[in-house]
Amino acid sequence: MGEVDRLASAQVPVSDLMDRAGWAVARAVRRFMRPCRVLVLCGPGNNGGDGFVAARFLHEAGWSVAVADMVPPRAGSAAAEASARFQGLRVPFTLAEVARSDLVIDAVFGAGLSRDVSGEAAALLQAARKVVAVDIPSGIDGATGRVRGSAPRAAMTVTFCRFKPGHLLYPGLSYMGRLVLADIGMPQAALTQVHPRAWRNAPGLWHLPEPGPESHKYTRGVVSVCAGRSMPGAARLCAGGARAAGAGLVRLAAGEAAPAYRLGAPGLVVDDGSLESLLADTRRAVWVCGPGLTTDEVAQTLPVLLAARKCVLADAGALSAAAGCPEKLRGVAVITPHEGEFTRLFGSPVENPPESVRKAAAFLNAVVVLKGASTLIAAPDGRLAINDHASPALATAGSGDTLSGVIAALLAAGMPVWEAACAGVWLHGEAGLQAGAWPVAEDLDRYLGPAREKATRLQNEAERCA
Repeated sequence: MGEVDRLASAQVPVSDLMDRAGWAVARAVRRFMRPCRVLVLCGPGNNGGDGFVAARFLHEAGWSVAVADMVPPRAGSAAAEASARFQGLRVPFTLAEVARSDLVIDAVFGAGLSRDVSGEAAALLQAARKVVAVDIPSGIDGATGRVRGSAPRAAMTVTFCRFKPGHLLYPGLSYMGRLVLADIGMPQAALTQVHPRAWRNAPGLWHLPEPGPESHKYTRGVVSVCAGRSMPGAARLCAGGARAAGAGLVRLAAGEAAPAYRLGAPGLVVDDGSLESLLADTRRAVWVCGPGLTTDEVAQTLPVLLAARKCVLADAGALSAAAGCPEKLRGVAVITPHEGEFTRLFGSPVENPPESVRKAAAFLNAVVVLKGASTLIAAPDGRLAINDHASPALATAGSGDTLSGVIAALLAAGMPVWEAACAGVWLHGEAGLQAGAWPVAEDLDRYLGPAREKATRLQNEAERCA
């Protein structure tokens, strides 16, 4: 978006875009807030200019509005022009003025923040009763969602044209309040010159395969799950997720542990043959390795799967077995670590999650799904999807095993790897939302069918709008 802004300024006067942005903020405030005493805190840059315009439109609409600028805008800038056009009350940039106000509009710093927010600006924003943020709450890094120094928790955030990663990544997302995305007439020529590499994960970014009248279990795809001796529940949850997400056939490769699995779901096939013999079936192209496996069991299965050039999703035990040696995972198609597993493989992603996940995907030449409050799905070529479509209800043991099965089912149906991972994460999130407040992992299977139905409806709507 920084590059879009730069290109747009060569085609449209910055003052015009600033006018539209400020009007969009004023419109959102009038729509969602009751008239009250408003203080607009303006920084020195274009974000502050947006604040001056918002103040002007609210003042003209009859609201009680005052402006306090941290420092005067640079002479001759669009922000200075916006400041000159505001004819309302000017007050000092002080705590006392904040205390007199019912609503503070935060137009201090935007998404391109390059330093921590502290001192007077931080104190004023923290003291506000209610905050509406222009572009992003001051102190939230627009690229990573990190809190830089201090940031206010906004009741509403109004941003323009496109979301930035920081709007959708935690902890930043928890500071946004109501997110309003406003169209301010950004010139199409500027948008077409910039090729995005990050998307908000949703139907339309990907398309689920739809079975036809002549489909059968093998065209819908076969998912094979490596099953271990000591933790049979994980493999069962993975298999259940694959079946509920639409796999035509799910098979557990259990070897000598097969008797422990044969009391499970009647539609689940349990194999007791050697892994080498099972790999001879060319219809079994997609394998999940890791849920419920010990380090020794991973050592006996993962290298064999990779040597057979199968499409492998590695999770859980397979990730633990590669801790400190992530090159052991080269050759897999997808890995699905949570933050702890990712840290043991690649180091902590906390400073810059998007960059960390992209680097890991490039290192492995595999899709990396970093599970969390905002799940990140990165492809080796740098594409990134941010998934904010989920529920805290998914924070329960076994939920990740179900997700592995869902993604595997979509891979088996023929979806490209990154798209299958994105779709699987969204479906899993939707199932969690539909499952209510306190589900256990095995409950999620019941909601994957309705989640898939909803995704199909939304992707069809996206196509009609395109």
